[in-house]
Amino acid sequence: MKKDNSTKTSNTVFATASIVTALSVAERGLGFLYRIVLSRLIGAEGLGIYQVSLSLFALFLTLGTGGIPITVSRLISKSKAENDINGEHGAVSAGITLSLLLTVPVLLIFLPFADTFTFLFSDNRCVSVFRILLIGLCFSSVYAVFRGSFWGNKNFLFPSIIEIAEETVMVIAGVLLLQRVDNALTGAKLAGVAVVISYLFSFTFSTIGYFACGGKLRSPKKALKPLFNATLPLTSVRASGSLVNSAVAVLLPAMLVRAGYTGADALELFGVVSGMAIPVLFIPATIIGSLSLVLVPELSEDYYKKNTKRLYKNLERGISVSCLVACVLLPFFYALGNRLGSLAFSNLLAGEIISKGCVILLPMSLTMITTGMLNSMGCEKQTFLFYFVGAGAMLLCILLLPAVCGVYAYVIGLGVSYVLTCICNFWLLHKKCDGFMRGYGKGIIATTMRGICAVLPLSLLGKLFTALFSKIFGSVLTAVFSAIAIALCTLLLYLAFGFLQKDKTRANFPFYKRKKANTR
Repeated sequence: MKKDNSTKTSNTVFATASIVTALSVAERGLGFLYRIVLSRLIGAEGLGIYQVSLSLFALFLTLGTGGIPITVSRLISKSKAENDINGEHGAVSAGITLSLLLTVPVLLIFLPFADTFTFLFSDNRCVSVFRILLIGLCFSSVYAVFRGSFWGNKNFLFPSIIEIAEETVMVIAGVLLLQRVDNALTGAKLAGVAVVISYLFSFTFSTIGYFACGGKLRSPKKALKPLFNATLPLTSVRASGSLVNSAVAVLLPAMLVRAGYTGADALELFGVVSGMAIPVLFIPATIIGSLSLVLVPELSEDYYKKNTKRLYKNLERGISVSCLVACVLLPFFYALGNRLGSLAFSNLLAGEIISKGCVILLPMSLTMITTGMLNSMGCEKQTFLFYFVGAGAMLLCILLLPAVCGVYAYVIGLGVSYVLTCICNFWLLHKKCDGFMRGYGKGIIATTMRGICAVLPLSLLGKLFTALFSKIFGSVLTAVFSAIAIALCTLLLYLAFGFLQKDKTRANFPFYKRKKANTR
């Protein structure tokens, strides 16, 4: 019997997504371990200085890369369809040219004159760390172009391996450099040096990999203008995100000082929330981001070819998987967040924020996946507007709430932002794919509601397990046994809810291995 092509394609997409996700999870795991190292070696204040510096550097890095990698990927795909080899190489050359045009001026301005831009930071000590990070700006931008070329050739594995290796290099360099650090500023500077070393590594090996795989550089003239035109809206969206993060890095410490905290305390609190708690809460973003990365090209192709059946099925699967990921992880964070903060970061506040702030996981996951889906259907302008609606609400929370709830104003702001953006995204998805919402909307709502219903009893059971095990074991064993108990309860409850029935597992997870019904 002949296999359905749409099913075969979907299975391939999700199988690729599962591999990329596994590699991304490994990379995020290394990053998490590095956060633990940083928190212990340079302290919360040093981490705050590092995070503030990194937020502004991320803005310039986004301006230098932005939508260039994904646009280079699209231009390569187009050239392949037209059998235009020179077009493929020209797209890469144009990407490198554009990224250097956007980053070299930043170096020429900020490296020698960084001290005149202290108003961009909430603490003057951040300037020296920012100057160190700038050294890696051009290298990271060019690496991003090569990464886009690998995507265009549907080679997702090699750049994922490079990124894991880059993270590993940063961890090793950081651990070696940060031995016997005597103050917060020195620690932040050396952490910046470790970042630059990792950028040099990824640039070197991506360059070698590109040319080893037959890549060449050709005249960028033909591809430069279309690349710039296609990149501009994507770069604007991503730069806006980095700009908002930079605004948070300036506003939150300032509002905390206004609420009565000292400058050092405010920077320390910012380091705890942005350098410890939030990265842990963003763990689901690794899985959702990998799924979106692989799913978006397929959705785009099906949308423009009007292959609505496969399009709607992949939309439903993507949203359902994102919902389940958030609902499965949420009880773990709620029950074990406090212990995680204490064990990993030696910081009780970080654990408290993880435990109380985990409610943002569901709207965050749904926002991420639906934004990617809408962008694949040409709705970048609308999602850009929705992002600013959410970002405006978040900044408003940061301006108004620190006097009431301190650093939790940032977490509340993130939650409000994701809820608003998620609502707007689903409204547009309904408008853009009316047949999808009529056919699959009820199923998505049912999946979401059952996931939410499972969260409450699992979270309470998790708290009960930690309370019971803590009377018998130490902190580490309590966390381990509690996690195992929550996992078993999750499995049993999801079986009861029907999530893990054979047919539904195959429907939601097409990479699930199917046994042949007939072996004749």
